[in-house]
Amino acid sequence: MLKIMKAIVYTNPHEMSYLDQPSQPLSENEVRVQIEAAGICGSDMHAYHGHDQRRQPPLILGHEAAGYIMEGLNSGQRVALNPLITCEKCAYCFAGRSNLCENRTMIGMTRPGAMAQEVTIPYDFVLPIPDKLSSVAASLMEPTGCAWHAVELVESVQKRPFSQSRILIIGAGAIGILLALISKHKGSQEIILMDTNPLRRKTATQIQVGEAVDPRKNHFLNQFDIVFDAVGSELTRKTAVEAIKPGGVILHIGLQEPGGEFDARKITLDEIVFLGSYTYTKNDLQNSLDALHLGHLGDLSWVEERPLSEGAQAFADLDSGRTAAAKIVLIP
Repeated sequence: MLKIMKAIVYTNPHEMSYLDQPSQPLSENEVRVQIEAAGICGSDMHAYHGHDQRRQPPLILGHEAAGYIMEGLNSGQRVALNPLITCEKCAYCFAGRSNLCENRTMIGMTRPGAMAQEVTIPYDFVLPIPDKLSSVAASLMEPTGCAWHAVELVESVQKRPFSQSRILIIGAGAIGILLALISKHKGSQEIILMDTNPLRRKTATQIQVGEAVDPRKNHFLNQFDIVFDAVGSELTRKTAVEAIKPGGVILHIGLQEPGGEFDARKITLDEIVFLGSYTYTKNDLQNSLDALHLGHLGDLSWVEERPLSEGAQAFADLDSGRTAAAKIVLIP
């Protein structure tokens, strides 16, 4: 008999529906995970807006998740999901850069996602959760991995240590907050976050990761050693280039707009390093899970929990800026 589960399904742009969906058959080397927590990512919001051609409706979204194995190897084990499923055979995988795998697939994009009561995934792409770490905290492993990967990319090229670097983070959503928390963990003393949403600025201020400012009222010229663009629009790229010091590093992790202009002449004349950052490696995810478990990233008070059944409203609230939470995690 076909088993039915509940899921949040992206059915049309600006339309999320709480629907009955068939459980996926279990393929070889896969496990079925009962989802206990699933976060809403910025890329899920891009799909919601109809701006992500990789995510076509109807599709169960969600790739930031944790739960326990209900069927398959090590049944009963609590796990966090590595949603980026790679081939482990191509040149990028062999070089330790599995995030660039030529044959990668992803739950919540090319296969059904985790905003559901259960999901299937290859066993090699789950990580055991420490006993004392909650599933909600463990679901943050994936976005933390994105931020961790970005910070380590900057460390690989930056001439000054984080403890001596003045840092600007554009965007105080989950990735922006995590970039600030990881930078602070690595010794950063001076961090400024920019966001147009006053609720998010208030959240950033409350968790004491740095000064939070409105970009419409604050303009910086040649003041930062490192700039993280966690938005990725034409305007924020221009802001990043204006704000960076000669010899500094800009890390571009946001994906809001693919095109537009910025001052390439300044980048050239001032020897600015401009880096793109995409997802993470398995090592980044393990480091992130360890940091969450050890409490290196604070009390996570900026995370809001809601029932999966209220997922459509959560998307609408994030879209309209009605929530102060940098991250909403859905609980099936």
